Amino acid sequence: MKLPPLQALVWFTLISFATNCCAAGKIEAECRKRTASKSRKFHIIQVHDPVTNRTSNTFNVSTMVHLRSKVTTVLIPSFFIVVFSIGLPANGLALWILATKVKRLPSTFLLMNLAVADLLVLLGLPWRIAYRLLGNNWPFGEVFCRFSSAILYGNVYSSILFLTCISVDRYVAIVHPFFSKEVRNKKNACCLCGAVWLLLVLGMVPLYISQQSHWIDTLNITICYDSLLPDQVQVYYPYLIGTVVLGFMVPCLIVVFCYVSIIATLLMNEKKYGHAVVATLLVLLVFLVCLVPFNVTLLVQSYNKSIDVYYYAMICLVVSTFSNCIDPFIYYYISEEFRNKLKSMIYAYKSETGTGKSDQSMVRSSTHSQPNPPLLA
Repeated sequence: MKLPPLQALVWFTLISFATNCCAAGKIEAECRKRTASKSRKFHIIQVHDPVTNRTSNTFNVSTMVHLRSKVTTVLIPSFFIVVFSIGLPANGLALWILATKVKRLPSTFLLMNLAVADLLVLLGLPWRIAYRLLGNNWPFGEVFCRFSSAILYGNVYSSILFLTCISVDRYVAIVHPFFSKEVRNKKNACCLCGAVWLLLVLGMVPLYISQQSHWIDTLNITICYDSLLPDQVQVYYPYLIGTVVLGFMVPCLIVVFCYVSIIATLLMNEKKYGHAVVATLLVLLVFLVCLVPFNVTLLVQSYNKSIDVYYYAMICLVVSTFSNCIDPFIYYYISEEFRNKLKSMIYAYKSETGTGKSDQSMVRSSTHSQPNPPLLA
């Protein structure tokens, strides 16, 4: 039986997504076979001066080239500015509508938590923008460096985990409608969101407790998050693999299973599935474009010593923040009530604007046609 173009596109996207996840799994398996002495980030080289008995920090030539390049000092902050300019008002408006205009359903609560997670990341971007524009120099102190790094790095996994929860919620509601009446309630939604926030906080513990900013003597700058001391190298390997496997690979398989089941159920029941398909493709777009590249580069880092690998991972981490701009569109296509409220607000704004313009034009025309103002009374 020949599939319609839209169905063929959906299945092609899902199969491609599953292939990417399998490829990531093979990379992860290969990483485990390799030596654990490999690490990530730019390695700090410590040089001891016997005359002054002082140890200074420096980088190799390749790292210095990366830190001084236009990519890290111009392109990355410019991308952050675009993400901040689009994502902050979009997520702020979405959260306001979800919190004040939309009925408090379990799905609404999940969407609100994703919006809150996105806003936390977006509110931390101005400091990352300043850091890059200052030539990768962090002037805000060690404590705020740890906090900012945890938020930025945790953005990847907050998006993954909350999108996974939303996918499971939609799967239960559409594929198992009778069972959903028992499990889809506010209490379970609150517990699920609480568990996700707890996992995110615990997952970022290594970033909270370890030094993240380092003074580089040869460059006269303070690096935040982008570098590792020699004694920190070994610690990051199990943490790296654990976060990618548990925070990315397992959730991505769950998401693929949920949306394949959702689309199959809608097709079998011959229901309208336009909004469901768009929501599915948007979620897969977030995973494929924003989240998969960063996690794959993290896995590659675990067995490749090249400084260039972290350079690409740093760029992929920046790209991952673009998911904050796509998430509001996911809210639009997932929640019918959110969609209706937003449309009514837009129509109301247009009507008010149009009325204001017509009133002004009427006043102008009446003023010109009546030369004697007292008669207007």
